[in-house]
Amino acid sequence: MTILSGPDCTTMGEVRAGVDQLDRELVALLARRFAYMDAAARIKPERGHVRDEARKAEVIANARAEATRLGVPEEVVGALWEQLVEASIAYELAAFDRR
Repeated sequence: MTILSGPDCTTMGEVRAGVDQLDRELVALLARRFAYMDAAARIKPERGHVRDEARKAEVIANARAEATRLGVPEEVVGALWEQLVEASIAYELAAFDRR
């Protein structure tokens, strides 16, 4: 089945196929992001260096700015990135503890 862009969809089947494909791509991107968390846990000298509130704020602000640039709701993206960054911190702490 050919995956259409959102504006080109004319049936719910096409919409669902597009969403399912996009979800697979997003999970693959998340796997790449978590690989960076593994690297950070390996590189940082102390567990106390994992949480960096200034960097967290910067990452969320960057995501919100990109959302605005792309015309998607920045509040939604900000909330998603808040959860993503917190999950990444938790993952990195666990990775740090495993090493």
